Amino acid sequence: MFPHAAGRHRVRRSVTACLPLAVLAALTGSATASAHDARHGQPTVTRTATLGDIPLGAFSNALLPGTVTDDHGIDLGGIGSDVYPAGRGGEFWTVTDRGPNGQIGVDGTKRRTFPVPGFDPAIVKIRVSGDTVRVLDAIPVTTSSGRPVTGLSNQRGRDEAPYSYDAKTPLAYDPDGLDTEGIVRAADGSFWLVDEYGPSLVHVSARGKVLTRYVPEGLGLTGTDYPVVEALPAVFLHRKINRGFEGLARLADGDLVIALQSPLSLPDTAAGNASRTTRLLRFSPGKRAVTAEYAYRFDPVDVVDPSEDDPSELKISSVVALGGDRLLVEERTDKAARLQSVRLTKRADILGGRYDDAATSPSLEQLDDPAVAGVPVLGKHLVVDLGKVTGVPGKIEGIARVDDDTLALMNDNDFGMTDGSGAFDAQGRLVDSGIRTTVTYVRLPRPL
Repeated sequence: MFPHAAGRHRVRRSVTACLPLAVLAALTGSATASAHDARHGQPTVTRTATLGDIPLGAFSNALLPGTVTDDHGIDLGGIGSDVYPAGRGGEFWTVTDRGPNGQIGVDGTKRRTFPVPGFDPAIVKIRVSGDTVRVLDAIPVTTSSGRPVTGLSNQRGRDEAPYSYDAKTPLAYDPDGLDTEGIVRAADGSFWLVDEYGPSLVHVSARGKVLTRYVPEGLGLTGTDYPVVEALPAVFLHRKINRGFEGLARLADGDLVIALQSPLSLPDTAAGNASRTTRLLRFSPGKRAVTAEYAYRFDPVDVVDPSEDDPSELKISSVVALGGDRLLVEERTDKAARLQSVRLTKRADILGGRYDDAATSPSLEQLDDPAVAGVPVLGKHLVVDLGKVTGVPGKIEGIARVDDDTLALMNDNDFGMTDGSGAFDAQGRLVDSGIRTTVTYVRLPRPL
């Protein structure tokens, strides 16, 4: 049984979470479509369901006993990194990210904190029932020998150095660590995940054991307790920190489409931050190889989010298969998001070309307009501007297709974490942000 979260330091109200793993309960809030919007053919929120308080230590230790000694008052969250239909109406597979983490400034530099370093990323099956999100099952992601992969940084000098919750104590790197993001389920019941560290594509068994981690050529990741295959283009070694692979879709033929969250840092960080061109990969599980690569062009940041003027805030967080070679791609900032429909064409394939060479100058990321420079860019058209839909929360990272005209959206609440020294009180307990994990249904005016 999971204990009640009573006595924890909360900004928000407490909700009972004393249920077994297969029936973990949650509650609060709902939203319905307005009659006015429905009549006038506007996208509308038809339902909002909320996950309640489930102590993170109890959740984790039920999966892998003894992994969490102190959860610092943090509840289960972060399961909105992605969402994938589980087959039955209202049921979805989701995946946590690497776990609670934040940043605290020390001597003029920001340190990456991991308040619960023993947390193990998990695949979480949920059911939306009325205004409640219920956890039906959870599968820990483990190594070949059954150890937790953890969410800790992999490589010194490449990934951010990990620290304790107060940024005072260095933590050990973990080559097995995964910053999990996208999820799809294969026909054989196994799962595919993407990871931001490598960046990586990760094949996981139906019970969560890592079967293979596919990484860029030249990564040189050693010391893992699972197989690592360098099968992705080496240029992806230049991913921006914390902006590796984020979106994942499974096409009808079984191929996978992987989305890089933000433009590569080519030739340097400044170029990546200024760029509006990111990349998608097509991967064949049968061939165990990348078969195509595509350039994807973001809209200007102030079009995606009128309150933002920094192009480095642009991200892809979710890609959804729409049938054939069509995809729904989410362009977002933390406050707003727009969903675009694209078609993956052979003409747009840039795999193995000059822009896969990190020495190419100017790089793909530096081109003011890749199409003018002769680079094929995926064509797109706007499906919905979620920033203009009343009732859609911020930081939507997971999107699933419910039916021809309905989408399920999940936000990433970052486990209630905020950055800065005020994230925890004097007793080391979380000062919760009050942001809840929600599933929001949006009905579109036209079928996808």
